[in-house]
Amino acid sequence: MKILVLNGPNINFIGIREKNIYGEKNYKFLVKKIQDHAKKLKVKAKIIQSNHEGFLIDLIQKCYFKKYDAIIINPGAYTHYSIALLDALKSVSPIRIIEVHLSDIFNREIYRNKSLISEVSEKVFFGKGIDSYLEAIDYLLIK
Repeated sequence: MKILVLNGPNINFIGIREKNIYGEKNYKFLVKKIQDHAKKLKVKAKIIQSNHEGFLIDLIQKCYFKKYDAIIINPGAYTHYSIALLDALKSVSPIRIIEVHLSDIFNREIYRNKSLISEVSEKVFFGKGIDSYLEAIDYLLIK
C-alpha cells in the first residue's frame, strides 16, 4: 500500500504551540512514529507538511498520477473552510481519503466543530494525538 500523509498549516509546530491541546511531542517525533509504524506494516508512507494551501492541492493532485492508494490528511485550520482543498480531494477518486486530527475538533471552539473535509473522508480519526495517524494506517489495512 502506498500512502501520502499530508499535514497542513501549523502541524509542524506541535510540541511548541498549545501543548495543553497538542501535547509535548514535536513534529519530528510525529514523523518518526508514522514512519516506524508504516515500516512495521510494510506500508510505503510519504509524509509532507506545508503551511500553503496551493502546495497541498498540488500534492493531492500528484497522488492521482503517482497511483497512491490513500491520503491520510490532517488539514489543520483548512479543515474548517477550504473548499479548494475539499475539491482537490474529491477530484482524486478512487484514492481513499482518511482525515485525522490530533485534538478533538468537535469539542473545541465552535468554529472548529465543522469539517468540510469530512464530506469526502472515508473515516475521521481525532482526539488521540499522534495515535490518530497510526489508527488511520491500521484502518486502511483492514478495510
